[in-house]
Amino acid sequence: MTAQLRLEKVTPDNVLDACRLKVAPEQERFVAPVARSLAEAYADPGTAWPRLIFDSERLVGFVMAFLDVRFHPEDPDDRPRSGLWRLAVAAGEQGRGYGRFAVDEVCAEIRRRGGSRVTVTWGEGEHGPEEFYLKLGFRRTGEMSGGQVVGELDLPLG
Repeated sequence: MTAQLRLEKVTPDNVLDACRLKVAPEQERFVAPVARSLAEAYADPGTAWPRLIFDSERLVGFVMAFLDVRFHPEDPDDRPRSGLWRLAVAAGEQGRGYGRFAVDEVCAEIRRRGGSRVTVTWGEGEHGPEEFYLKLGFRRTGEMSGGQVVGELDLPLG
């Protein structure tokens, strides 16, 4: 990992490169293609926060946060949550800290918006992301959402 890491907005100049980004074949069942994520972001711009992960000038991944979503809107006690919606690091770029960087940046954005907790969901199974999220400090909540495990991470104050 270099000091040249940054997140960038998706633009007309980089959207096709973003759509070409692929995770490792064994991970494809755990994360939607970037094109689907961008379609969802376009359809719900108030909720989605999509960004591309760059190392210098090289596109290495995609991350999308969700902001102030109620998982169970029919429940009057359900609290709005913000967190990690999608994370895709290109197949040849994994294991270099890009995923951790992206999660840290999502956490920082949620903190800037006044949040104190980050939520993520993940599918279980071999080659799934559970170990990655647990190493970052996320803990299982005991909930399921859409057949996926719900995890949360409390953000440090200030």
